[in-house]
Amino acid sequence: MKHRHRSDFALRPLSRPVPGLVSARRHLSSASILALLAGGGLGSVAPAYAATKPVNDTARAQAGAPRTGVAHPKRSSHLAGKAESITVSQRRLSPVAAAARQLDTVPGGVSVINSKEVLRSRNLTNADLLAFQPGVFAQSSGGGDGLRLSIRGSGIQTGTNYFRSGILLMFDGLPVTTPAGTPYELFETLGIQYTEVLRGANAFDYGGLQLGGAINYVAPTGYTADHFQARVEAGSFNYNKQQISSGAVIGKSDYYISITKSYRGGYQAQTAASSFGVNANYGYRFSDNVSTRLFFRYRQTQNGYPGYLTRDQIETNPKQAQALYATLHGHRIQPGSKFYGDMTTIRIDDRSKLELGFDYQDAPIDIQNTATAQRWGYKTVAGVLRYSRDDRMWGHKSETLFGIDTYTDLEAWQTNRSRTNTGIYAKIPFGTVLRHSNYGGTDNYFHIRNNFELFHNFWLTAAGALDFVQRSTEVTYPTQSSVGTSGLGFTPRGGFRYVISPHVSIYGNVSRSFQPPNDWQLLSGALYTSGPAQGLNASGVKLDNQTATTYEAGTRGEWKNNRWSVSYYYSDVRNELLSVMTPLSQLYGAATYSNASPTTHQGVEASLETDLVKWSGGKLGLRQSYTWQDFHFKHDAVFGHNALPGIPAHFYQGEIRLDLKNGLYANFNTQVSSKVSGSYDDTYYAPSYHIFNTTIGYEWPHKHRQVFLSFNNLANTHYASIVVPGYIAAGKQLSVFQPGDGFGVFAGVSAGFN
Repeated sequence: MKHRHRSDFALRPLSRPVPGLVSARRHLSSASILALLAGGGLGSVAPAYAATKPVNDTARAQAGAPRTGVAHPKRSSHLAGKAESITVSQRRLSPVAAAARQLDTVPGGVSVINSKEVLRSRNLTNADLLAFQPGVFAQSSGGGDGLRLSIRGSGIQTGTNYFRSGILLMFDGLPVTTPAGTPYELFETLGIQYTEVLRGANAFDYGGLQLGGAINYVAPTGYTADHFQARVEAGSFNYNKQQISSGAVIGKSDYYISITKSYRGGYQAQTAASSFGVNANYGYRFSDNVSTRLFFRYRQTQNGYPGYLTRDQIETNPKQAQALYATLHGHRIQPGSKFYGDMTTIRIDDRSKLELGFDYQDAPIDIQNTATAQRWGYKTVAGVLRYSRDDRMWGHKSETLFGIDTYTDLEAWQTNRSRTNTGIYAKIPFGTVLRHSNYGGTDNYFHIRNNFELFHNFWLTAAGALDFVQRSTEVTYPTQSSVGTSGLGFTPRGGFRYVISPHVSIYGNVSRSFQPPNDWQLLSGALYTSGPAQGLNASGVKLDNQTATTYEAGTRGEWKNNRWSVSYYYSDVRNELLSVMTPLSQLYGAATYSNASPTTHQGVEASLETDLVKWSGGKLGLRQSYTWQDFHFKHDAVFGHNALPGIPAHFYQGEIRLDLKNGLYANFNTQVSSKVSGSYDDTYYAPSYHIFNTTIGYEWPHKHRQVFLSFNNLANTHYASIVVPGYIAAGKQLSVFQPGDGFGVFAGVSAGFN
């Protein structure tokens, strides 16, 4: 807050120009100046006086962009000729609010997750972080990091503990997704400030052209983090998790670092999981218009692998592991994945800026799940360029963004070795190389988007992307074969957004999506039928790129005590990438991926937050998230119009919550799922379920200190949280289900100091 005398304000120019001040002055008439001096505020020009120096984009993102500034004259009680004091004040948007305001310009389904809300209870995996997000299906496998993650049916073909497919995942706007998919071990839920979820083609500005869209995890910085912070969680199934973090601003520099460690013995047999990770960033402001931020992430994990159970096994004893994996002591090790990145922002002028980003990943994997050990090596590099500018065209507002997103395999390979001394491996030494394969791929997207205000508060969006991708797979031992594919495509997008009132808008769009297969999915050809490599894929197949045309319409806004978001979408999908799990594929760690006949994806994504009762001491609220999804074949030669298996048609989460101003809070929530098909012939289902949870906690007012106690699955319901479908059940029970956790109690404490 600054104080100026009226004579200084009116007669002397500022010693340092403020962006927007000159242009604002040009529009000030004499009457306006007199009105200002007489006590009247000018909302249109107030922001020009809200700061005494320019604020660059990095500072806006870190500390919150200025929202409004108002000049308040303080009249003197003396004679009119005496000097009069004018107070200039400002309010800043938090980074979360600034991100939400930016996403409001997208004509489609988007949301922002504030990690402060998520931290009010247990943070075990991303299934906790992504809860209550309509259209997002995220379920954890045995409490590990390998989620079943799908948005609008994306990645429906990919089981748990695989690189994710169909969604662009990012850290701070830098792609983590590679030609192999997205390695999941780096996605620690602690050390996140907020998360952007852009469903479907609404991720276009990030280069997210996949069917599922994008998720962007944004870390705290020295501008937003506590100087020192510590958090501990513990509870059932021998669960414990610790975090220490620190952040600060030092001159033109700032830093943030978070170190986490966790262990969980597991609800189900053979699901023990442990992790250790580091998440750090360092920012430097070269000037008010140029800044850069370096990122580093490291995480090592180890997860037991219990396999899959039948429906009867889930209902009678969900704690057991599948006999095959219990015998093989299945587990997966990520010995230390690393992510290095940099994002540089250059503000060219008041209307345009340039962002340049780069990242490098190294993701080694050691899978010991099946009769063979699989060791993988992945090293990839990615780059992004985003240029944006605001203009006026023919007297109308115009916002343009041009981007280039590219990611390429530097090194990608897989080696299978024997890890048992039984069956076909009885006469060969333990650890014998059975097969070696190499993979390759590159993704390149050139995209441009324009938002044009046709008339007041009615915006048209026009966009297009040029896509060039390559994929290859090569078996070099014990035989040699190779397959390569490449594709060039054009992905257009058009939409509208009409802001009916400051708090209500409607939108619609028609968009194409483009999704190439993961490079390792090409290794889905014929199997070796003899020798030590028997049962493993001997060759690759060519897979077409999956495409879709999606129609979407919806609304978001707030009215009285309600805040909502509702979208309906319909996608006509061609060459959908699907997979099948069979007992043979389980035994050898192989899988069959293929392009499906035409399919349809449609659904409704709805969220509603309501303040039921508000009083001086607090409020009682209700938040709800509902997803309806209908994914089915159109006219398949074998399955006709069958629904695609693996995902529930109806999924609901609701929570009633009490927040008191003295710091006490409590909630009671439920999760409800319809039955889920476990086979492509739709004759075998996981039953529907509903579970209940409750949390009580306390946050010290005006202090960053918190305690909570959570009770999960109060009724100890036995249910299948994950379904990885088989091919044809024909009335038989297949081992394709993984159970959710039973009743558990969890507690946590967090303290921050500045």
